[in-house]
Amino acid sequence: MTVTSTTYDGPRAEVGIIGGSGLYSLLDSAETVELDTPWGLPSDPLSVGELAGRTVAFLPRHGRDHRFPPHRVNYRANLWALRTVGVRQVVGPCAVGSLKADNGAGTIVVPDQIVDRTWGRAHTYYAEPGPVVHVAFADPYCPQGRRAALDAAAARHLDPVDGGTLVVINGPRFSSRAESLWHQSQGWAVVGMTGSTEAALARELALCYTGLALVTDLDAGLEHGEGVTHEEVLRVFAANMDKVRALLADVVAALPPPDADCSCRHALDGLTLPFELP
Repeated sequence: MTVTSTTYDGPRAEVGIIGGSGLYSLLDSAETVELDTPWGLPSDPLSVGELAGRTVAFLPRHGRDHRFPPHRVNYRANLWALRTVGVRQVVGPCAVGSLKADNGAGTIVVPDQIVDRTWGRAHTYYAEPGPVVHVAFADPYCPQGRRAALDAAAARHLDPVDGGTLVVINGPRFSSRAESLWHQSQGWAVVGMTGSTEAALARELALCYTGLALVTDLDAGLEHGEGVTHEEVLRVFAANMDKVRALLADVVAALPPPDADCSCRHALDGLTLPFELP
């Protein structure tokens, strides 16, 4: 089905999952929903189905064929499409490099802070002339979603890392050793290429957003070989795919019900928006 987001009357979902590198499909039985948005087309059509007893909309961040590099992902369309089908809670798994030697490949990190070092991206819905909209972003992640993710990972004995700062670089290249050492010197925990844009746009739509980071490598300033490669990232992610899929199902099951109140849902309270949200 192909519709515009303003006239959507198709299948709805409670939870949205945006799959990262290596996670291009998730639901065994799902309905495909093609959405056009005021911001263009999402990375791919949504897959709407059931996971862990909840209705879920799945969207591969980079497209099913990984055709969109991180600085070319249409993040605005992706988040808008998820909200259009009813999603109010979003889980964003992603592959990251570790800036701490103790957190090697396979470690699950549930970050609590973000440093955005990207540039040139369409990173806000409120860039056009109109009422100025300043959205609070002091705590980028949903507190209830973080608790659900940590509890689910702990129940699977995955020894998750509770908190830490995700520094987001523009990509698609990886960090130089000097950049990596600088990131480490700031005390930041992991480095990725997508999480800040996604989290900020989710907040601008008053969506709950939970980051779920899988460490695939030690960043350039920690390892002493030739540096991380794209192939290595995909290999480690693939080796951990069963773990990630099972964990996502547990997180979805542990999230609060759709009508639960949360501070994220009040992010736009008192603000005058230049358009109606879906």
